[in-house]
Amino acid sequence: MARRTPRPEAKLTTTLTPLRKTCEQCGNRLWVAYHCRRKVMTLQGLWQLRVVMCQCPTPTCSRYHVRYHPEEEGRWALPHGEFGLDVIALIGAWRFTEHRSVPEMHQRLLARGLAISEREVTHLMQRYEELVTLRVTDRERIKARLQKQGHVILALDGLKPDVGHEVLWVVRDCLSEEILLARPLLSSTKAGFDRVAAGSQAAAGAIEGADQRHHLGWRRDD
Repeated sequence: MARRTPRPEAKLTTTLTPLRKTCEQCGNRLWVAYHCRRKVMTLQGLWQLRVVMCQCPTPTCSRYHVRYHPEEEGRWALPHGEFGLDVIALIGAWRFTEHRSVPEMHQRLLARGLAISEREVTHLMQRYEELVTLRVTDRERIKARLQKQGHVILALDGLKPDVGHEVLWVVRDCLSEEILLARPLLSSTKAGFDRVAAGSQAAAGAIEGADQRHHLGWRRDD
């Protein structure tokens, strides 16, 4: 459904820049292609993200002019998403741990100062379900895409939306922006991290034909 009213002005701003300085394929230095902006509503408020996009300038490289997104961008929100992953994690915890209704979750989010509709709460609840129950058809599509891509760069994020809630661990590929694994766990300790890290290694290892030289970074939001 199209938005009928403009979003409010963001009071929080930050710039996201790729950590990679060289092309993953040919090793030549990346050039800045352009800057783009996106607004993301998080539990802390509305953020204006300034996203620096890079690309390989080498015409003979197979990744010539393929855009590189900042690795951190996927921690903020899903591709093209207006609400942060922390909001999705909180809705998921309320729904599937505390069994809250959509109207109740909507009122709770409004009380926190988030501009959100009941329809959007329902949509984000469904997105949470899709994340933690990756369907067979999704796995096959992702596998085919990553095989064509040839290699992966993994990032592991731990999202703890509120005190006492489960940590939503999300494993994603920074090149394709695909989410490979999402698991809610009670533990935010090293044992919980190790459990999800092992699952992410297995997810990457199951991609036949993909370069297994991948990197694993992580961040936990307390």
